[in-house]
Amino acid sequence: MSHTNSLPLDRAPIEGSRTADRRPRMLLGRVRVGSRTLHGIVEGDTIHVVRGGLFGRLERTGESFTAREATLLAPTAPTKVVAIGLNYRTHLGDERDAPANPEPFLKAPSSVIGAGEPIVLPADAGRVDEEGEVVAVIGRRARNLTEDQVDDHVLGYTGGNDVSARHWQRDDLQWWRAKSADSFTAVGPFIATDLDPERIGLRVSVNDEVVQQATTADLIHSVRKCIAWISRSMTLERGDLVFTGTPGETRQLAPGDSVRVEVEGVGYLVNPVVAESP
Repeated sequence: MSHTNSLPLDRAPIEGSRTADRRPRMLLGRVRVGSRTLHGIVEGDTIHVVRGGLFGRLERTGESFTAREATLLAPTAPTKVVAIGLNYRTHLGDERDAPANPEPFLKAPSSVIGAGEPIVLPADAGRVDEEGEVVAVIGRRARNLTEDQVDDHVLGYTGGNDVSARHWQRDDLQWWRAKSADSFTAVGPFIATDLDPERIGLRVSVNDEVVQQATTADLIHSVRKCIAWISRSMTLERGDLVFTGTPGETRQLAPGDSVRVEVEGVGYLVNPVVAESP
């Protein structure tokens, strides 16, 4: 891809996950080659192009590209991004009670970026933190699901960074810019199918220092419960993204930083951090 000579695949297991001895059935990606946006199946350092996008039969065209020949994009272009707040006990702290139900909020699709694209810190935003998360990718239109129906409506899982401006989050009535400023929703690098949503490993590093680590087994509300809960009030479309929550303490970002979100079985999402241009 444009930012690397090899694909950002994971190499080491994450403690507590169940994917260390179980490779996903398939890795799916979205790339740009010249003026074309293409979808495909990732095998090694090659993406094999499929017809009609990622939500159909995944029929290969016979065309393929290596990491050097294509630019990696966010794996979908969602109609909406839904994120779950306060969904790890380690992120809540000792003074707050766990919410009785999932606490969703929306992020603007215009804030989505892919692997290698810069996270831009607005000049007037104050403190901006990373929030690494496991992200579900909706594969079929979903409305009024039960938890038992969720897996049939999820294409797979990817990594995400719910970048958050803390001063705006605290001072604004709504989180419209705190969570949805341009570049504040990093997603990728790929979609992994057939992962167990109950125990997916997550590890986040800033400048090679591990700052967050957990598995989805630690969630207050499970992935399936969160998606079913959202679908009771909001139709989820193919390609929509559900961020499932961030664990522990988050790290303030500064220009020059590099943030790496690794979801085991998916690969690693790396984004540089830059200051907004004057």
